[in-house]
Amino acid sequence: MVGGAADSSAREREVWQLLEGIPDPEIPVLSIVDLGIVRAVRQEADGRLRVAITPTYSGCPATDVIRCQVRAALDARGYADAVLEEVLSPPWTSDWLTSAGREKLRRFGIAPPEEAVSSPRQLRGSPAVSCPRCGSRETERVSEFGSTPCKAHYRCRACAEPFDYFKCL
Repeated sequence: MVGGAADSSAREREVWQLLEGIPDPEIPVLSIVDLGIVRAVRQEADGRLRVAITPTYSGCPATDVIRCQVRAALDARGYADAVLEEVLSPPWTSDWLTSAGREKLRRFGIAPPEEAVSSPRQLRGSPAVSCPRCGSRETERVSEFGSTPCKAHYRCRACAEPFDYFKCL
């Protein structure tokens, strides 16, 4: 392989940048990198690239769309021989959202997950959620499900605005 590790690293960086340009189909303000579902980009010893992604949850309807978007982007950039791998363990968690992704959600009007998910018990009940518009914590859950299954619908008691909350998963 000509160029060795430096060449490998440059190809991996290029693919990471390429993937940063692929929007999540359900929340297009986020890239799939912001969402934290891109697990790895690495060049194998045989020179082929391997891209590993993890779905947000097993029934996510966007998974097939994301897989097709990644494949199309890789093919268009000349990486038709790249291996696209789905990694299921450990499962994706909302803890993997990048800090930039959390800020993009907030600016878009979706409250990002408030706390880390270290125990399934934290998933019960209605967490205290800050309004992405005014910052108030005087909010109430209106519905367990918002515009997509991974979001809940909330209302701010301070500014009266409705908003989605990206659930801790």
